[in-house]
Amino acid sequence: MNLVRAQLQRPWRLAAELSALLVAVVVAFPLYWMVLGAFKPAGEIESSEPRPWTLAPSLDSFRRVFGQQDFGRYFVNSLVVAGSVVIASALIAFLAAIAVTRFRFRFRTTLLIMFLVAQMVPVEALTIPLFFLMRDFDQLNTLGSLILPHIAFSLPFAIWMLRGFVKAVPDALEEAAYMDGASRARFLWQILFPLVFPGLVATSVFSFISAWNDFLFAKSFIISDTSQSTLPMALLVFFKPDEPDWGGVMAASTVMTIPVLVFFVLVQRRLVSGLGGAVKD
Repeated sequence: MNLVRAQLQRPWRLAAELSALLVAVVVAFPLYWMVLGAFKPAGEIESSEPRPWTLAPSLDSFRRVFGQQDFGRYFVNSLVVAGSVVIASALIAFLAAIAVTRFRFRFRTTLLIMFLVAQMVPVEALTIPLFFLMRDFDQLNTLGSLILPHIAFSLPFAIWMLRGFVKAVPDALEEAAYMDGASRARFLWQILFPLVFPGLVATSVFSFISAWNDFLFAKSFIISDTSQSTLPMALLVFFKPDEPDWGGVMAASTVMTIPVLVFFVLVQRRLVSGLGGAVKD
């Protein structure tokens, strides 16, 4: 009986695997084309007959990228912004998730609904109000004008996700810790924090990608001080209306992608368990 059932399920399983492979190819093709364009010589990039391969790979595009005087500064600025957003949003979201889960207070439900509403508002609709807000607080042309908005936009999603992880920890575990003499702070950081850590990793990945790839805020809030620019702004150096350097754009985009891939590989296991816990909840 099991053999017959396995034979009946085999065609459906094969179809599902082929469909997944097709989706993966479609999703990965733009990334492949970006890397290919970074290694193509200028003549092949500007050719009227594009080919999905190259027989003469070249590093000239990468030499132009790393030859830019401020490229290293842009890279460090992006690391500072993304790292600050990840650390600050994770810490605040962890404490906020505990507050909305473990404590009863007025307007708690209203606060949770406001978190959902904040996620529904397009970022573009708030760019101009944020510009005036940063101007009034004298934060234009500073990295703070990029860090603060990204923290604000990443918190609603992070709090909602971590709320499920905190809620999954039984109250009996907290009571047992208090009976053993543990303080509230010790319970939070030595017991609850490791249990919620997979969820923190999952939210941190989204926060890191959002802050690292941001172009809208960097273009809107960094007006005159180019020393405070980030990597997405470095692409404008190679994009000239009269003669765009597509090889430089592709090479710079490839370099921008590497830290995201490294970060993803480092937290891959934690990310999978974190997303699994979120779905389970």
